[in-house]
Amino acid sequence: MHVFVTGASGWIGSEVVRQLVGAGNRVSGLARSDAAAARAEAAGATVLRGDLEARELLARAAREADAVVHTGFIHDFSNFAHSVEVDRLAIEAFGEAMAGSGKPLLVAAGVAARAVGRPATEEDPVDTGVYHGPARVSESAALALVERGVRAGVVRLPPTVHGSGDYGFVAALVGIARQKGAAGYVEAGDNLWPAVHVTDAARVFVLALEKGEAGQRHNAVQDQGVPFRDIAAVMGRRMNLPVISVPRDKAGEHFGWMGAFVQFSVPASSQLTRQRLGWTPTGPNLIADLETGTYFDV
Repeated sequence: MHVFVTGASGWIGSEVVRQLVGAGNRVSGLARSDAAAARAEAAGATVLRGDLEARELLARAAREADAVVHTGFIHDFSNFAHSVEVDRLAIEAFGEAMAGSGKPLLVAAGVAARAVGRPATEEDPVDTGVYHGPARVSESAALALVERGVRAGVVRLPPTVHGSGDYGFVAALVGIARQKGAAGYVEAGDNLWPAVHVTDAARVFVLALEKGEAGQRHNAVQDQGVPFRDIAAVMGRRMNLPVISVPRDKAGEHFGWMGAFVQFSVPASSQLTRQRLGWTPTGPNLIADLETGTYFDV
């Protein structure tokens, strides 16, 4: 199978490429720069130069491929509304190119869903109320394509997709702790972050291409919800820093652009994903991964 992957040079996308190639697929990957092209090629992809705003290029790549995996996103939190719109238009371009084909399209989205008093499941709708400002529309945009004859599905990713080489939220938290001289959490720190190891997250994409059905949401979740204060506690101990509670009104001052994210409480279950896809996470959980110390190497 020929799979076109956006975000092929990214933290999650490059692992998706490696696993797809390892499973015998041919992969073409989008890359916007020489450095990104080198990372995508190292993962095993044939590089297609361009970016997420090149809609005609995206449509052509989708027509030529047997399947599309969309992990790309512009992580510019200073202009998040623009990032959301580019994402929506990219998914729309895929839909136009794949309409009536029955070909699979998998789109990465956030795990935040609406559930009260329990972990969210794959059947719970997205809860845009957890976001401060514009919310991503990846999930709704993708699932709308089912009616147009696309085997569209969604892989929901938790706030923390961790592993050696991670440069995402956990790595950012480590940097903030070093800068501030303390590992912090907000108020009681009892908000819950679900998590998954990057190799397990990528395997969900591969399995969903093989076994997923149109309209399904897949929760790539290993830890249902880790109390944020537990994350801070490991960081403080490993870096020999105090662990502090930050008042809610000081979260932005202490955590900067992550001030809103560190307050998310979005516990989630992956029971249906495990049953449907035969997925069993094998990588270390978040706390065990932090305990290896790789995040604290300098």
